[in-house]
Amino acid sequence: MFLTDYLCTMAISRNIRELNLPELKEYFESIGDKKFRAIQAYEWLWKKNIRNFSDMSNLSIELRKKLTEDFDMNAISVDATQYSNDGTVKSRFRTYDNHLIEGVLIPTEKRNTACVSSQIGCSLTCKFCATGKMERKRNLGFDEIYDQVALLNDQSEKVYGKKLSNIVYMGMGEPLLNYKNVLKSIDRITASDSMNMSPKRITVSTAGVAKMIKQLGDDKVRFNLALSLHAPTDKKRNEIMPINETNTIDLLIEALNYFYDQTKNDITLEYILFKDRNDSIEDANELIKIYRKIPTHLINVIEYNPISGAEFVKPDEDATQLFTDHLAKNRVNVRVRRSRGKDIDAACGQLANKNKVA
Repeated sequence: MFLTDYLCTMAISRNIRELNLPELKEYFESIGDKKFRAIQAYEWLWKKNIRNFSDMSNLSIELRKKLTEDFDMNAISVDATQYSNDGTVKSRFRTYDNHLIEGVLIPTEKRNTACVSSQIGCSLTCKFCATGKMERKRNLGFDEIYDQVALLNDQSEKVYGKKLSNIVYMGMGEPLLNYKNVLKSIDRITASDSMNMSPKRITVSTAGVAKMIKQLGDDKVRFNLALSLHAPTDKKRNEIMPINETNTIDLLIEALNYFYDQTKNDITLEYILFKDRNDSIEDANELIKIYRKIPTHLINVIEYNPISGAEFVKPDEDATQLFTDHLAKNRVNVRVRRSRGKDIDAACGQLANKNKVA
């Protein structure tokens, strides 16, 4: 889109971060300024991650005022932060239009991972997920997703003295139902004129939108994919994840194989264990069948994290060990993923804007 086209839509959208560098150069020329000012402004936006035009200190006061008049910067800000006993940091972010979303910084010995949200709320109503009980308000813009990563990276450096090493799109919302913004945010995160993070260190998690999984393959994306499976049969999955009624396990198997054929990127299966629902040896055998039909490199068995109003129970350690041992004995690459940040409702499935302290 050329600047002239962009200016025609200014009444609808005036977000400066929607302009690429050539468009930004055209803008500066149109107001009688030098092209190199665009490069300076672009660096402030995407390398220094400022959230206010007044912070562009190498631009004149008059020029900063002009930018403020001509554009918005729909940046998010940290509204509240909680620190878990295990080192996890949960942040509640406030959007420019006063909605709340959550992101999590998960530190380990080897890596610091940012878990980010892609929507305000969610429309999928998975029975075990706190976000699924919220109404979906809107999709997040690519720059709002980017902002979460930038702010969590700032936290990582401040609290732990090192940058983020990994990013997972496993927060609030279904990433593949905000397809364009998710992909554009990853483009920005991995761009050399921005954070320059390797796409191999990024994983997008989906509840299973078969059509869009195939689209990822067609678009030859370079990041990894995780499927939130959580049940080994359609009957059981329908009961806890209504999306399965139109995206059956067979359809997902077909889509994941297509994705791998097109990209050769890693696929992980995520499987939360629920007591007396999906944790039997029979369930494990059905899961093994799925594993052997997909070029997946790993099954993450996840402990259930309780949420208000849900009738699910975490299996005891013996049942979990029995389940995972059975998978391993059948040549399944399996790992038990211990939840982090449970004491601050920051663990898998618990994000629902409940932080209370700043």
